[in-house]
Amino acid sequence: MKTTEKILIIDLEATCWEGKIPAGQKSEIIEIGISLLDTISGEILEPRSILIKPEFSVVSTFCTELTTITQKLLDQEGISFMEACDILRAEYSEYTWASYGAYDIKMLQMQCRERGIWYPLSDNHINVKILFAEKKGLKKRVGMAGALHILDTPLEGTHHRGVDDAKNIAKILNWCLND
Repeated sequence: MKTTEKILIIDLEATCWEGKIPAGQKSEIIEIGISLLDTISGEILEPRSILIKPEFSVVSTFCTELTTITQKLLDQEGISFMEACDILRAEYSEYTWASYGAYDIKMLQMQCRERGIWYPLSDNHINVKILFAEKKGLKKRVGMAGALHILDTPLEGTHHRGVDDAKNIAKILNWCLND
């Protein structure tokens, strides 16, 4: 088991639409953004984006405007969800991992269950949204951008791009662990 000197940060992006999901489509993971937080130095290591070709949906214009991810990009560079899970299992399964809120863990668990794929990550999960609210004594939890604003830390990269959000979440987690 890897020590908690490094914590895996994950942020998922999924197909999305403005309004209702179109008939015959479903929300599914299209990017797994990854960073490792070195809890001793505070360094954010190995940012990575795993792009995933959707099987049951097409990237909408709304989704591209939100994430910058296009269907063409996924068609050219994406891998299957099973391959992405194989990478997570092989390279990251022993890490304690964190995400901002419960969406990422629930979405990953649901998609694995629906597709009959063995869940690739450890059960050791940190919900940074809850941890941040507790550390700051907030009565109402805030989103990732709100947490960065409270910390007077600029949002780096593109909001709603998994690899960038993973790095931003790592900054928030680092503050939580060292405040």
